[in-house]
Parts: sequence; C-alpha cells; structure tokens
Amino acid sequence: MLKNKLLSFVLFFIITYSASFIGGLVTISLKEPWYSQLTKSNFNPPDWVFAPVWTTLYFMMTLSIWFFWHSKRREMNTIYIYFIHILFNATWSIVFFGFHNIFLAFINLLILVGFIIILTIRLYHVNKVSSYLMIPYLLWSCYALFLNINLLLLN
Repeated sequence: MLKNKLLSFVLFFIITYSASFIGGLVTISLKEPWYSQLTKSNFNPPDWVFAPVWTTLYFMMTLSIWFFWHSKRREMNTIYIYFIHILFNATWSIVFFGFHNIFLAFINLLILVGFIIILTIRLYHVNKVSSYLMIPYLLWSCYALFLNINLLLLN
C-alpha cells in the first residue's frame, strides 16, 4: 500500500511538474526581449515572484490530485479533467512567451480558469482537502487572468 502511494505521488508529481518544466523552458528561451518591452500595469509583480509562487502551486496541485486519487469515491473523469487542465496550463506559456500572442493566451487562460473551477467543485464532492488545495491556484490564476487582460489592453 505504501509503495503504491509513493508511486502514485511520483507519477502525479511528474505529470504536474511537466507543465512547469515546459513553461519554464519556453519562458527562459523566448521571453526576452519581447516581454520586457511590453507596457505593464502597476499590478504586475516583479519577475522573481513567479517562480516560487508557481513552484508552491504545482506542489499543492500534486497533493490535491494525489489525495483525490486515494479517496474511496474517486472517479476517473476528474482525473482526465486534471490531465486536460495540465495541458492548458503548459500551453499558456507556449502561447504567451513562445508565440507572443497576448489575446490567444487570454483565451487559453479563460479556459484554464474554467477547468480549475470545475476541478475544484468536483474535488470538493469527493475530498474536501483536495478542493481546498486548489483554491490558491484558482486565485493566482484569476490574478494571472487580470494581469493578462491588463497586458492586452496596454499593448
């Protein structure tokens, strides 16, 4: 049982952090000089804030889906939604930093926030801790949506 729990945690960790890895590679490779030339609002945090916040959020997402996976009433549709949501999470960095397309990144983020809301609700019905672990991610993603809207309007 313990071996299965460790293995499932490692698998969810790898899947979840793959979005971070992909996003990080694209961001590091294609962010500059484009991003620094954008007009940003006063609400934009300094760049150094993003890495520790996202690292923490990815860990909380991993714990969330892992707790759900080990719940007695889990069902696979929520797991599939989680995987699809991870795809949209990784895609945002590709669209924003890779393609430099602020509008399409906004649409991607709208879809992502929708998936996070659906996930949070579905998780709540099975494992409340899993749901609560998603709330900071939902809030940060809504903040990211707000920043994305500001970039769209200012540029």
